[in-house]
Amino acid sequence: MSDVQEQDRSASFAQGLKLIQQLGGVERPAVLDLFESIGEAEFGEQCVGLIYGDVYHRPGLPLPERQLVTVAALTALGYAGSQLQFHAKAALNVGCTRRQLVEAVIHVSSFAGFPATLNALTALKAAFEGLPEDEPAPKQAAVPWAGIEDRYERGLAAMKAVDGEAGEKVAAALADIAPDLARYIIEFTFGEVYTRPHLDLRRREIVTIAACIALGTALPQLKVHIHGLLNVGGTEQEVVETVLHLAFYCGFPAALNAIAAAREVFAQR
Repeated sequence: MSDVQEQDRSASFAQGLKLIQQLGGVERPAVLDLFESIGEAEFGEQCVGLIYGDVYHRPGLPLPERQLVTVAALTALGYAGSQLQFHAKAALNVGCTRRQLVEAVIHVSSFAGFPATLNALTALKAAFEGLPEDEPAPKQAAVPWAGIEDRYERGLAAMKAVDGEAGEKVAAALADIAPDLARYIIEFTFGEVYTRPHLDLRRREIVTIAACIALGTALPQLKVHIHGLLNVGGTEQEVVETVLHLAFYCGFPAALNAIAAAREVFAQR
């Protein structure tokens, strides 16, 4: 390795260490101790430098959104409770609220299932232990479903705002075999979950994209929700940054599949 490369790596590690200290609230991150304990201290520093020193500092996706993305993906993965606790606390340390984190996890229930959500809520409960419970109520912006009491009609309004005709086509495609499945999606996912406060539609779609990437089996739905994010004011850069960010949590194969889906959606628009 050249001197320039060594300097770049050292600078990335220093920047990454400073950020992970901010996120975790401790001077010595436990992940470095773990790698050192198995004789891989250098690899641990490389990971901190690449992920926290380089990827986390990329433009296009602010730190609070990066933590919501991470929490959503870890919830969907379903096997990373310790890491979920860490990133929940990290999210609080960079400006997310408890309610936003709870909403992100509840939102993922429609995509990764209730067992994953229950496990994630248990991790959040542990992360929140000892913290004050009171948070200011969010300011509710004008929404397309305002004043609609019927759950189905409210869900249709939310689905149209996010997915446009694509959501209606999905529901129509189920009419001949499982109309009740379409009704559940409209009434529960859109009528109950999407219309909850604390997360706006843009953040909900970022969370949905993160969950679909983590699942690795939901490429058609991923494409629909990439369209959805762009429909509600998100940007192509936010899509790409979400994918790149999750390469280090969900793996490069999942990221490659997701970026191919994003390319297809961008071309269609």
